[in-house]
Amino acid sequence: MSTTNRHFKFIFKSVTPIVVLAALAFASPAVFSAQDNNGSKEKTEKTPAMSQRVYKALTGAQKLIEAKKYKEGLAELHKLEGERGLTPYEKAQMYNYFAYTYFTMERYKDAIASYEKVLAQPDLPTGLVRNSLYTLAQLYFIQERYQKAIDTINHWFKVADKPTENAYMLLAQGYYQLKDYKKALPPLKTAYKIVTDRGDKPKENLLLLLRVVYFGLNDYQNMLDVLKQLVTLYPKPEYWLTMAGVYSELKDYKKQTSILQTLYERGDLERGNQELNLANLLLLEEVPYTAAKVLEKGINDGAIKKTVRNLRLLSQAWIQADYPAKAVVPLKEAASMSDNGEVNLRLGQAYINLERYREAVDTLQAGLKKGGIKRPDEAHIMLGMALFELDKYDAAKQAFKEASQDKRSRKSAEQWMAYVQNEQNRKEQLEKSIQSRRK
Repeated sequence: MSTTNRHFKFIFKSVTPIVVLAALAFASPAVFSAQDNNGSKEKTEKTPAMSQRVYKALTGAQKLIEAKKYKEGLAELHKLEGERGLTPYEKAQMYNYFAYTYFTMERYKDAIASYEKVLAQPDLPTGLVRNSLYTLAQLYFIQERYQKAIDTINHWFKVADKPTENAYMLLAQGYYQLKDYKKALPPLKTAYKIVTDRGDKPKENLLLLLRVVYFGLNDYQNMLDVLKQLVTLYPKPEYWLTMAGVYSELKDYKKQTSILQTLYERGDLERGNQELNLANLLLLEEVPYTAAKVLEKGINDGAIKKTVRNLRLLSQAWIQADYPAKAVVPLKEAASMSDNGEVNLRLGQAYINLERYREAVDTLQAGLKKGGIKRPDEAHIMLGMALFELDKYDAAKQAFKEASQDKRSRKSAEQWMAYVQNEQNRKEQLEKSIQSRRK
């Protein structure tokens, strides 16, 4: 992966799953009704009988709990728990109240234990089993007991009548948390089909979960399809930004650049690093002038750090855009900030291109003095060229002589020395000729 592409890996690494737990629709239990998780009452199943004594005790406990007198309510339930002769159904309803109370108090472990006691009772109405299993699955999820949540929701599917998309999303979320992306995908597809078959648009959290599962599977093409729906139905800059990252993974840099440039122009691109990423992409796509303007504005505004690297990048953008004079300004500042002579070498080259030879000589000499230049021979070649243009032939020959010590530049340096010597001889002969004529 290229340097530019690596800039966008953070987009994916920062993706976190959306917790799809619906708010626990946990109303106070009704003593004589067995409801499923969708709220529809059982019509074909007869509710078991409950004694007046138990009904009265549960109703009394319910009033205390709803008044937030949890300690007193729990005391009434514990009193009932200690009585003999309770039927399985009465015990189930009692533990159902325990579970509700503990949940309200955010004592989730106790709520889970109470639901497990509900389900331990034999011959319960299907509706009560459904409610208990579904809520228990959610509680396991809250406790990050993902495998238990998966097992419980799968058990719930066996007794469920018409599972909604939320149930499939809960199952998928469990698998996702366990990083089992292959198993997370089928229930998500089912949830998506349920929603679209009834003519509804997919909710944002369903699409977000699909997005991160496809990412976990490295399936960027399908991830892109989901993102296209997200930006259409729930347009947010973060989704466009993630889409740009996906295009990077698919090596469609043109579309990636187009998205980021649009976000930048709308003011929806995060200042700083993301602007820097855009500039790199614009250079990659051979749009150097726009890259230079993005960098220049970011650096001047303080959003992009004024580092040697970023200043050199700005200079490079201006050079590629054929604005050599503009390239000098950031490069000169970078050279003053750097204790490495390499930047001076680049600045010296820029001065030579602009025929500013005196500045080139000063800059190159300062760079050689700093040291750290990867190719000192090249620096000496450039220095010799600049000195030659200033008619400083002896100094130029000395610079070329230094360059000739490196075999990579020896031939070029020797040719330059010969050329400088010839020019020096020609000029001296010309001057002698002029002087002789004056006599």
